[in-house]
Amino acid sequence: MRYPDFIEKPYRFPSFFHVRVQRPKDQINDIPAAMEAQMRAVIPHSGIKAGDRVALAVGSRGIYRLSDMVKSMCDQLKAIGARPFIIPAMGSHGGATAEGQQKVLETLGVTPAAIGAPVISSMETVQIGTVMNDVPVYFSKEAAEMDHTLCINRIKPHTKFKAPMESGLVKMLCVGLGKHQGAITWHHYALKYGFYELLCAMGEAIVINSNVRFGIGVVENAYDQPLIIEAVPALNMWGREKALLAIAKNHFPRLPIREVDALIVEHIGKDISGAGMDPNVTGRSLDLKESDFSQDFNAMRIAILNLTVNTDGNAIGLGHADFITEKVFAHLDYEKTVLNALTSNSIRKAFIPVRLPTDEKAIQACFSTLGPIPPEAVRAVIIQNTRQVFDFWASSALRPELESLSTIRLSKDFFLRWDTDGNLILPPLA
Repeated sequence: MRYPDFIEKPYRFPSFFHVRVQRPKDQINDIPAAMEAQMRAVIPHSGIKAGDRVALAVGSRGIYRLSDMVKSMCDQLKAIGARPFIIPAMGSHGGATAEGQQKVLETLGVTPAAIGAPVISSMETVQIGTVMNDVPVYFSKEAAEMDHTLCINRIKPHTKFKAPMESGLVKMLCVGLGKHQGAITWHHYALKYGFYELLCAMGEAIVINSNVRFGIGVVENAYDQPLIIEAVPALNMWGREKALLAIAKNHFPRLPIREVDALIVEHIGKDISGAGMDPNVTGRSLDLKESDFSQDFNAMRIAILNLTVNTDGNAIGLGHADFITEKVFAHLDYEKTVLNALTSNSIRKAFIPVRLPTDEKAIQACFSTLGPIPPEAVRAVIIQNTRQVFDFWASSALRPELESLSTIRLSKDFFLRWDTDGNLILPPLA
């Protein structure tokens, strides 16, 4: 394929340097002990007793040591004679198939052998209510047939909207345990009623009309380590989740700068963010009814270099970039990506950006399409992904700003290198 001269010709990139942000690392070190304490505190008031069948809803997010947390929950249930069963609670993830969702759990280490409980994966639902006069509320058929349902999920900022309650336990009840049908319903009617408003209404209907007893909310620190593990009774989810979200937002990892000319993202994927790359980090969110994230961060150009292995071809989020590499396009599973986009009404996230043959040319396109800015003046950042932003690389134009921050450690300058295929080679993290 033929490209303009400013892409075809070699480009003189500025020097870069490695940036490490120092943040406090408050965290829970003994996860099983923390889980045991929370389960022992809440089980006596839950109505769960010996012989009861308990559905444990587990999502698709790669929470740190998720399998250990789930095993601890199962162990505590079995200790009182209850019988736990794992139910995938991930909406349309895993290709919206029972087999695909079980495979997602396997990639997270949640297997019968590791957890000590069977996995029941099905996409069947039952309607358990109606809200807003015309919105059906769906719930996992398998979970509904159990005596009790519990869930575990990370509480964090959402990738579509900003509100007092965003991504967490209530959303898992509505979208995760609603399976593909519930996910479609929430995203579809949210364009009429609002994401937050509908989430509250559907969540309330599920708590009232289902067998949900409590959830385990996990708040992480800026390094994706558990900061808080808390059992939240179903009737207390609204108030407590709002408080936990406020803590999560204070610890959410963000770049220490607010505006750049070029943002280079090495990897995107569903295992990184439900949006592939988190708009709370990139500032890009372009679909209907979605909140404006650009006030937190703004990049004039964004390039994506790779998909993660665990995203299994789902490239949702690539449409928020300006450029992708041929590697991204080659590993794209278009069916999975479009299914995710249509289910979530996130059409722009599945758009295919301009394709460049190599990492070098994708980055060069970011620099060369900014107008008459000399390379040494381009404010550019290279991140591993949107979950790891405290170790990144910045161009020389950003050094004065970053040097002024007391929590930053900077390396000496270096120049970008490429292998024979044009793939970016960065210095190892010190």
